[in-house]
Amino acid sequence: MAVSDAITLILGGARSGKSRYAESLVAGFPRPWLYVATAEPLDDEMAARIAAHRARRGAGWQAVEAPRDLAGVLAEAPPVGAVLIDCLTLWLSNLMLADADADVEAEIMRLDGVLARAAAPVVLVSNEVGLGIVPDNVLARRFRDAQGRLNQYIAARADRVVLMVAGLPMVVK
Repeated sequence: MAVSDAITLILGGARSGKSRYAESLVAGFPRPWLYVATAEPLDDEMAARIAAHRARRGAGWQAVEAPRDLAGVLAEAPPVGAVLIDCLTLWLSNLMLADADADVEAEIMRLDGVLARAAAPVVLVSNEVGLGIVPDNVLARRFRDAQGRLNQYIAARADRVVLMVAGLPMVVK
């Protein structure tokens, strides 16, 4: 990643290779590497996924959990190394499930403002959820629409956007 690629957004579907690719980009920077995790181990399957991610990263990574206050954690990130946020989709889901009346747009704007001032390179992972059928319930449609807006805001802010397809990175921006 070049210096001009201070913010990189990695998009893709489930199991498209987003996280692995994002980790490889961050590993190209000097340490320390900060991994900002948004997943919460609410069941055994998610706990196993989190454990697999930790094991794959290995040494050299500092981890911080940010299931909801992503902007706050990013604002406090050290100005050296690089930051990986994995993933925006779980963060948005956490916000919406924790508070049905959450001001999602305000949180997106807060994150966007922090990204505009980021001192270290930031790589963000997010799912592209709008390629399927229209969901059959209000919450799912609200989530899909909010995720689409979130991805658009971050893509506009990003210096580089990569779409992962079957493990292959396709540079979009």
